[in-house]
Amino acid sequence: MISEKHIVIKIGSALLTNQDLLTPRWAFLQRVMEDIALLRAEGYKVILCSSGAVALGMNMIGVTPETAGLRDKQAAAACGMPLLLNAYRQIGHEHDLNIAQVLVTLSDFEDHRRFLNTKNTLHRLLHAGVMPIINENDTVTTEEIRVGDNDRLAAKVAQMVQAQHLVILTSVDGLYDRNPSEPGARLVETVHDVSEYLAVVDGVSPLGSGGMLTKMQAANMAQNAGCTTLIANGEADNPVSSVLKGLRPCTTCVAHAEPETSWAAWLTSRLHMAGSIVIAKEAADLIAAGSRGVERNDVVSLTGHYVKGDVIHIYDDTGCERARGMSDFSSDETAILVRNMEMPVKQLLGYHSRAVLVEPENLISLQDRHLPWELPATVS
Repeated sequence: MISEKHIVIKIGSALLTNQDLLTPRWAFLQRVMEDIALLRAEGYKVILCSSGAVALGMNMIGVTPETAGLRDKQAAAACGMPLLLNAYRQIGHEHDLNIAQVLVTLSDFEDHRRFLNTKNTLHRLLHAGVMPIINENDTVTTEEIRVGDNDRLAAKVAQMVQAQHLVILTSVDGLYDRNPSEPGARLVETVHDVSEYLAVVDGVSPLGSGGMLTKMQAANMAQNAGCTTLIANGEADNPVSSVLKGLRPCTTCVAHAEPETSWAAWLTSRLHMAGSIVIAKEAADLIAAGSRGVERNDVVSLTGHYVKGDVIHIYDDTGCERARGMSDFSSDETAILVRNMEMPVKQLLGYHSRAVLVEPENLISLQDRHLPWELPATVS
């Protein structure tokens, strides 16, 4: 049982930044930091996942959200991050709140060793009474190797520290059963099965990289790790504590009563697909029953370029995703093993190993509560 109360708060660029001037919204920042100070006084350990650096840096390099390309955004992030952190530091100082910057990349979540190192750093900061402010390191990431949205990043952080609550502050009251601008749209107050609402979420903010879809994906990741997600409008006094206390409308995505272990949550809650394999349905059924791992004679096809230790997505030959697991071989090695079925591993690869692509202990069968990924179109 976890005795400490951990909460992860995610704030989007549209709340932090004046969309016309691309400057900090000081009044909003003041409200948030004052509320965080109150939460800390109540015993919460708070982690903030903050967007805003790219938007705040655009004026310095002479671009706008509509014209900025990838290189522009990387440069804008380098310019905007000091401005963002300075704003948090100035206001935090008024509330005796020390902050620390933690910049992460996709690999810090997808590589298990780096995941644990990042987790240890966050816990050390929290133990010292310092509030970590986390953002993706947009200066060095490219489209191919980035998380892409701070909603799912925040969910991974919540999973990492085993938070009880993930609060996502946005520009609407929460999830609606249709586009909020349509007549008769109603707020969905409680969500147990995220998949029921994926068809009605779309659209992104001009300043941000995520929309309601990424928020629901994040909520699903948090649910599986035993964390309740609250999606609420950030334009309110005490924007976080008022939601936690049920004082204003929001969407609550309820945590599963039986959360996954930390290991299972890390294996299943992916931000990026390193690679995938398709196996025969009969083999997938045996794996789902816990009978064995993935063997090379199960493979129908594979796609992607991955290395040993990467988590791969496993589909049956009907296109249904059945499991995710840590591969014992790279994609190149797997291709060699599959194409030369009768030859032993040592003769093919130069070292002795069992011809098991994913061992049972490194394999998690997907349940109904997981959102599946579509099978990549190109396989080989």
